[in-house]
Amino acid sequence: MTALPVPDTDPRRLALNALAAADANALTAAWSNWSDKPDFKPVRGPETGLVMVRGRAGGGGAPFNLGEASVSRATVRLESGEIGHGYCLGRDLDKARLIAVFDALFQRDPATVETWILAPLRAGATAADTKRKQETAATKVNFFTMVRGDN
Repeated sequence: MTALPVPDTDPRRLALNALAAADANALTAAWSNWSDKPDFKPVRGPETGLVMVRGRAGGGGAPFNLGEASVSRATVRLESGEIGHGYCLGRDLDKARLIAVFDALFQRDPATVETWILAPLRAGATAADTKRKQETAATKVNFFTMVRGDN
């Protein structure tokens, strides 16, 4: 028997998903607009490495190694003691560091980070997704088959 996927409701996990999917420029702008920047120290990294991406034929078949992907990671400690972790695809070390800082800030004050950082990032991602869907729908071609009457 196959278990059904459980909806993801962990607030920190959802926050990290939004931060990792965000554009690096949006994170940099959010950090520059953050009024009370805390002091933080690196615990690990930032550093770049490789992870093996696995796939399944048809989504449920036998697993196979699809290839490798570059991933950047960082861990920071705020002056108040919270430790944040940041991971993102690619080689953008500054983005990984900012994700870690925002993760640590989220642990300290989730409501403020949600209001000033995560909500605008999610709104921007939703708008970009809507625009992409509209552009894709505009190129849709409907094919139909005409049937001859003598068959």
